[in-house]
Amino acid sequence: MSWASVPPAQAQIGSARYSSIVVDANNGEVLEAVNADQLRHPASLTKMMTLYMAFEALRDRRISLDDLVPVSAHAASMEPSKLGLVPGTRITVEQAILGLVTKSANDAASALGEMLGGSEDRFAQMMTLRARALGMSRTTFENASGLPDPDQWTTARDLAILSRHLINDFPGYYRYFSTPSFVWHRQVIPNHDNLLRSYPGADGLKTGYTDASGHNLVSSAVRGGVRLVGVVLGAASNNERDVHMASLLDRGFEQMDVPIGHPTMARVTLVSSARAEVVRPPPPPPRVPHGGWVVQVGSFATEAAARAAANAARHEAEAGEARVESITVHHKTTWRAQVVGLTSEDAQDACSGHRKRNCIVIRPVARQMASR
Repeated sequence: MSWASVPPAQAQIGSARYSSIVVDANNGEVLEAVNADQLRHPASLTKMMTLYMAFEALRDRRISLDDLVPVSAHAASMEPSKLGLVPGTRITVEQAILGLVTKSANDAASALGEMLGGSEDRFAQMMTLRARALGMSRTTFENASGLPDPDQWTTARDLAILSRHLINDFPGYYRYFSTPSFVWHRQVIPNHDNLLRSYPGADGLKTGYTDASGHNLVSSAVRGGVRLVGVVLGAASNNERDVHMASLLDRGFEQMDVPIGHPTMARVTLVSSARAEVVRPPPPPPRVPHGGWVVQVGSFATEAAARAAANAARHEAEAGEARVESITVHHKTTWRAQVVGLTSEDAQDACSGHRKRNCIVIRPVARQMASR
């Protein structure tokens, strides 16, 4: 995907769930901030804290990368995104880490949390205590994955603090965040973080999405010997999130007198933190663009089953909109589960990560099958 072809994006800067911050990773100096201390749902950014706890245990030699992580029925029952772990099996600590940083696997996160804490509830308490000790004063964790919980909160500033600690406390383990792909059961799982492939100098950290949080991203990039950390919470789509993050990082490097050449992505109009106190209600959800790519994840006998499959696929794709389509042949109606309004990259990623063989990608306009 060429960022030069992306139209100017309007991140939801005026919306009630938007927050952002850009900091110098070396000293924590804030270069730009909007609603940075407002409570937000972290979604899968929660896994950054799970990984911090794992890296800390590795550093202290309480665990090793080759240690086996038991998979409980509880961990295996997590909703997508997931690796599809089976109760009673085991994965290595390193496999769990790779599953978290690439696919954002909720089952692997839960299993790792149970190993480190004895139970996921106890691990969440440990995560919160450690976060407070790191200076994340407004963060509370309720699980290891970031799956929706009304009591799980954080802020853009707290996530920037956590990012700096991951980078500075564990320089040897931080490299996992830049993993481009992960081979799992002969399947190549690409990293959800698009900036690793599109923004020069980017080397991690994490994406996240739930309906309540919107599309979230924490990124770090190095240019001219300067490392910045950016946090964007509450964007309307993956594309908007990525373009906005690139614009924020470009502005940050300019403030640090680091040449960036031509802007990497389309510029976004920004507002200063001094004028961001009052926010407007969020706009209605964007319409699904006509001619977008479509992922179809199966046909079902009932509308309810198809809708559940479509919603699960949408969560796994972290993009698009769930849709159910009815087809009647010889007086028999079946229901197709789809995710619409995807980019080509998102569609291919969604099917490559789907465990069922009947996942197909349908090209825009012509509606021709592209891949299985």
